[in-house]
Amino acid sequence: MSDTLGIYIHIPFCASKCGYCDFYSSAACEKEMPRYQRALLAHIEETMEQLPPALIDTVYFGGGTPSYYGARRIAELLDALKSSGRLLKDAEITMEANPDSMRPKDLRALRRAGVNRLSIGMQSANNDILKLIGRRHNFKQVQMAMHAARAAGFDNVSLDLIYGLPSQTRSDWEETLMRALQLHPEHISGYGLKLEPGTPMAEEYEGSPLIPDDDTQADMYLSMVETLRQYGYQHYEISNFCIPGYHSRHNMKYWRLEDYVGFGPGAHSCIGNLRYSYVRDRERYVRCVLGGQGSGDILDEYEKIGDFERASEYLMLGMRTMLGVSREEYTAIYNSSFDGIAEMLGEFVRRGWAVEENERWRFTPSGFLISNTLINAMLEAQTVELAERTPWMQQTLDRVERQELPESVDEAFEDAYRKSVLLKEQG
Repeated sequence: MSDTLGIYIHIPFCASKCGYCDFYSSAACEKEMPRYQRALLAHIEETMEQLPPALIDTVYFGGGTPSYYGARRIAELLDALKSSGRLLKDAEITMEANPDSMRPKDLRALRRAGVNRLSIGMQSANNDILKLIGRRHNFKQVQMAMHAARAAGFDNVSLDLIYGLPSQTRSDWEETLMRALQLHPEHISGYGLKLEPGTPMAEEYEGSPLIPDDDTQADMYLSMVETLRQYGYQHYEISNFCIPGYHSRHNMKYWRLEDYVGFGPGAHSCIGNLRYSYVRDRERYVRCVLGGQGSGDILDEYEKIGDFERASEYLMLGMRTMLGVSREEYTAIYNSSFDGIAEMLGEFVRRGWAVEENERWRFTPSGFLISNTLINAMLEAQTVELAERTPWMQQTLDRVERQELPESVDEAFEDAYRKSVLLKEQG
């Protein structure tokens, strides 16, 4: 285990569910909050006593809607972490918030308690689109929320945006970007809409002409990259941008394979080579924690991974960021050849999908657009290296269809579209 540790606390409560959201949360369940709070406090206390020594340098309250959960409860959870003697004074402490549940009095209380970073779900500046996707706020409330955050002393604020929304045009998206920039956030996250199976929007809009097509979404992404670059924002991860010095320290833990521990239903943890997550069932989580039944009764997944798998994670997550990957870091995790991966990365460089600087490789914006395809090709190259030393594995690999690189970004999108149509036809 490393010397520092991130903490993620899941708050599975919302005033209402957005049409696109598949995160684990429940709407309008205020009466369940006190019992859930007791479970979180008990679980934090129990876990802190069991963990090896490590100082907490990031805390992230995600959801759901933590701002809906209430400032008093968030402060109480922070007090529990402080009582462990592990929370650093300069820790980054982030809370997700929605504009409709950001009250000036609560924001002041949160800032006094130690929360020093807000991630506000703006999503769009178009009020009609906000209503269409089930958001409870309008853009005026975003402006008021940002003003209240500044007045409360928050000098590190992120705005979350979504592109590819129903009926959204490129000009709508550019207007959203400009109105977000006028609020002067230190950080902006911009995500492409993904219609998750089982969500109301997937049922309503899957295959609909109202959803911008892949080419339009690609244009929106590249427009965001260029616009934010012109305004001085660093593009440090596929979907994340910040003014210098304001990257999300907590999220970088995920992308750099650093240690973090999660609390709450659906929360994930990563400690060294150990990965585990809890069930997406709030009632079961609460019942087991308060009943003293132990963590085994709320575990959903539990896995100890080897060096090969950890190296695969390094490639997948590292290539999401502008730090990229290096031969030295890879071989420190997994003492094996990097030559095949380097050859594949060299091909990416020749096609304009990646750059190499100071013996590190990272994607260009066009590479980020087809990152899933490219990363799959890298992982295949990694497996080929392993198979060359393992005859039985080589025989198996020979029977597997290989990942072919597209000739262009457009071809990659066309291939993805053909596959989606085929899947629909098959049922």
